[in-house]
Amino acid sequence: MKSSTLPTVCVIGAGPSGITTAKRLKDHGIPFDCFEASDEVGGNWYFKNPNGMSACYQSLHIDTSKWRLAFEDFPVPADWPDFPHHSQLFGYFKEYVDHFGLRESITFNTSVVHAARGSDGQWTVELSDGRVRTYDALIVCNGHHWDPNLPDYPGEFDGVLMHSHSYNDPFDPIDMRGKKVVVVGMGNSGLDIASELAQRYLAEKLTVSARRGVWVLPKYLGGKAGDKMSAPAWMPRWMSLGLSRRFLRKNLGTMEGYGLPAPDHQPFEAHPSASGEFLGRAGSGDIAFKPAITALDGRNVHFADGTVEEVDVIICATGYKISFPFFDDPDLLPDAGNRFPLFKRMIKPGIDNLFFMGLAQPMPTLVNFAEQQSKLVAAYLDGSYAPPSESEMHAVLAADEKYYLGPYYESPRHTIQCEFDPYVRNLVKEIAAGRKRARSLQAAR
Repeated sequence: MKSSTLPTVCVIGAGPSGITTAKRLKDHGIPFDCFEASDEVGGNWYFKNPNGMSACYQSLHIDTSKWRLAFEDFPVPADWPDFPHHSQLFGYFKEYVDHFGLRESITFNTSVVHAARGSDGQWTVELSDGRVRTYDALIVCNGHHWDPNLPDYPGEFDGVLMHSHSYNDPFDPIDMRGKKVVVVGMGNSGLDIASELAQRYLAEKLTVSARRGVWVLPKYLGGKAGDKMSAPAWMPRWMSLGLSRRFLRKNLGTMEGYGLPAPDHQPFEAHPSASGEFLGRAGSGDIAFKPAITALDGRNVHFADGTVEEVDVIICATGYKISFPFFDDPDLLPDAGNRFPLFKRMIKPGIDNLFFMGLAQPMPTLVNFAEQQSKLVAAYLDGSYAPPSESEMHAVLAADEKYYLGPYYESPRHTIQCEFDPYVRNLVKEIAAGRKRARSLQAAR
């Protein structure tokens, strides 16, 4: 197909998902514009990103090892540590863009403020600088770690209540030294921030509050990065889960052994929380634990066990909402439970020119997730892939949701969960099936 017949595409965002999607479109000769609200690429991995959307804190190291996060055709530097610092990832993304000549196709300091699909199927895109453009297809790469989910506690708090999204370091945005601090949540950010502030020369007292206990996984197992140990493709999920749980219990023990509450679920029934430091701090008495906060009263914080603590700072590491501020069509927004099911985590059945990239919480890696998805999208746009019927897409979507979400307890935290390796294997099969459908359609014409 000649490039003049290919659709024009608008890509929203130049984070990891946006830049790898842009690279794939360029490889296929598909004309596109990419709009980025910030002055540089990197999205969430751009510390103190001027667009206000980065969740980075100064000490952040990615929980995915370098062995799993690299783009296929752009290796990470060989001398990187197993778990790189956010500044290294930021540099990696800038080098990726420059290496593949993508920068000239990205319009910086420009956001998409509104996007609507007309009756003719085309997308009208309004930009922050007042321009209005029309495109044949829209690809959303705006991420899902930028719109903080802040709890609404009963009562008033006289101290500082903030989301972890605003946390930069122990002295910014406020000086935590000598403060009584509560970190709410035991996801990865909560564990990192709690471990950092629990050092005795910083917070006077560091307490972690959570509705339930969690399994805190080590980053290393047997002297190797844990995510290098993946189950072979032939192994059924029930078997790999059983072996993984047995191995973990044998080598990690119980959470109660570290002074933490017993989880009410099996290992890997929640999105894993990984830390190389938290368990040691908890076991050393540097971290106290409380159940959920039930009310606030001045500096007094009430917990579900009936206890009350005087607190100076509450840091809510309570996750993020899935948000698309440029859409006003309710059909293009998640429901109240943070659910937004999509065919292959990308396509809303019935809308053949809208794609959501990187909108998943895959294990073990998110960085190159959209790179895999972009293979289907580019083939779709250049005409070499044809999707199944809308009814078939709904059926596949339902089966995928059951498979990927099945092992996890029901929670807004788990609505976009999936496993990277099975997902990619399934995606490869779908692309092959779609190419066969496309050839059949072309032969029938």
